[in-house]
Amino acid sequence: MAKVPENAQQLFNVDVPAALLKHPDKAREIGAVYLFKIAGDGGGTWTVDLTANPPTVSDGDKGNAQCTFEVQHEDFKQMLTNPAMGMQLYFQGKLKVTGDPMLATKLQKLFQLSA
Repeated sequence: MAKVPENAQQLFNVDVPAALLKHPDKAREIGAVYLFKIAGDGGGTWTVDLTANPPTVSDGDKGNAQCTFEVQHEDFKQMLTNPAMGMQLYFQGKLKVTGDPMLATKLQKLFQLSA
């Protein structure tokens, strides 16, 4: 069983960058720029650029996201332990997705790389 990150900061500052270093080609196959706005304790704002060579994660909004996710940190943690929660949170209005919704479906591949 994969270890679930303690919080979004652990995921985006440590786990995802390590996965991108390890699997740059798989990350570039996803080929999109994502913005994560995680509100609350343990959250933050990150741009994940899977079009760059090598793919990168950087603090803040770089202004070039093709797909943006906005969610409370507690809800985000639920999504990490149970990816199916994403749809439920979306329909409850707790997860806001803007930009290209098709890119949201590719996100699971990114998190599988960092598992």
